[in-house]
Amino acid sequence: MSNITRFDPFSEIARIDPFMGVDDVFNNFMLRPFSRGGFEMEPQIKMDVKEMNGEYRIDAEIPGVRKDDIHVTIDGKRVSISAEVKQEKEVKEGERIIRCERSYGMTSRTFNLAEEVDQSKVQAKYNNGILELSIPKKPGSARKEIAIS
Repeated sequence: MSNITRFDPFSEIARIDPFMGVDDVFNNFMLRPFSRGGFEMEPQIKMDVKEMNGEYRIDAEIPGVRKDDIHVTIDGKRVSISAEVKQEKEVKEGERIIRCERSYGMTSRTFNLAEEVDQSKVQAKYNNGILELSIPKKPGSARKEIAIS
């Protein structure tokens, strides 16, 4: 069994390399995407986009959200997914929060598909925190290479 000890800045390790870990911050600086407010580690709505049988299939992870709080809009090739994670429980009297890692509020993701889609045939299902979108391509919208004579 090991004991938990507090960090001692004057210990042997700290004296050897007082900037331990700082290099990682600078080495990974350009790997992070920029956002309007500074840095954004990764998109809050993670998704997989697949293309098969004349349609796009999108699986988006949106855990902890009610189906009614998810909105999907399609405009031409642009797909927007937004969701609101609501905080269900308030802090009760006498209760003390020790750690709160879950975030609440609005989140969204917008992206463009390669081809126009048939908006009238889009299907959406939400099950176990996964939003499944089936988005058929518009007939005749496939790219065609033209032979030059």
